[in-house]
Amino acid sequence: MDPKHINNHVGKQLRSRRTMLGLSQEAVGKGIGVASQQVQKYEKGTNVMNAIRMYEFAQFLKVPVAYFYEGLEPASAGKKTAEAAYGFAEERETFDEENKSASDRETLEVLKSFKRIKDHASRKRIADLLRTLSLKGI
Repeated sequence: MDPKHINNHVGKQLRSRRTMLGLSQEAVGKGIGVASQQVQKYEKGTNVMNAIRMYEFAQFLKVPVAYFYEGLEPASAGKKTAEAAYGFAEERETFDEENKSASDRETLEVLKSFKRIKDHASRKRIADLLRTLSLKGI
């Protein structure tokens, strides 16, 4: 697999988590002791994160190190992934194909907004509505 592809994927995961937490590049940089420009370069995949730096990001963002590799295609098509072993690979492909048109930022904003809803009954009704709309293909 192309190292640039891996760097880009890791960077997207970093940006996704940072955005999900509502943090700026500057805040994350300060949290782990690097400049915001360096965080930006990691997010764009321009600079490669070493193991120590990735561990620091994982600790600061409260995710396992493996989070940065989630969704990355396996290095060999012949290897059986955990998703395939448990029958989720087809569902994942369908999900990925259906959601290519949706922006990552829009999805993150919806998730952040949903998490801010404190009333459990309202959250449940909204989740039910979304589920219904998605099943109808609206």
